Amino acid sequence: MSQERLQQSLSAGPHHLLSQLVGAWEGVARTWFQPDKVEDESPITGSFQSVLDGRFVVHQYTSAMGGTPLTGIATLGYHLDGQRFTMSWVDTFHVGTDIMALQGEAGVSDRFSVLGSYSVGEQSPRWGWRVDIQVTGPDSLVVTHFNIEPGAEPQRAIEIQYKRRS
Repeated sequence: MSQERLQQSLSAGPHHLLSQLVGAWEGVARTWFQPDKVEDESPITGSFQSVLDGRFVVHQYTSAMGGTPLTGIATLGYHLDGQRFTMSWVDTFHVGTDIMALQGEAGVSDRFSVLGSYSVGEQSPRWGWRVDIQVTGPDSLVVTHFNIEPGAEPQRAIEIQYKRRS
């Protein structure tokens, strides 16, 4: 990776999109276990911090599920040589003691998606998990997670509606 390619990406490419996430955020996190029924709706606060000269952003958040507090951390980046977004995700509710690794193709200038998988048991096939991140305005952001049962269509699992804190 050349410094020139990174600088181009930071000024007008995928790393520029990641830089738009940087800041303090608050909003609402909704969780679905069934397609047509919101199971939980809780406040969420989060921050995105640029690290390693803009190569990555780290998202740290605090929310709740059913009244039980939860916290999480995701590291997001763009692999210039592989031409794909990358993300690692851990939290105290969804991924247990695993680190979920996700990857995705570059999207349009205001959004991207990454796809990973997780285990539901030794004898079961892995399930998919997709995260869509869309900058919907200078001070608004939507993060949507989809659960993907093997052989089935993606089902919305979590939607975070963030507003930038002033």
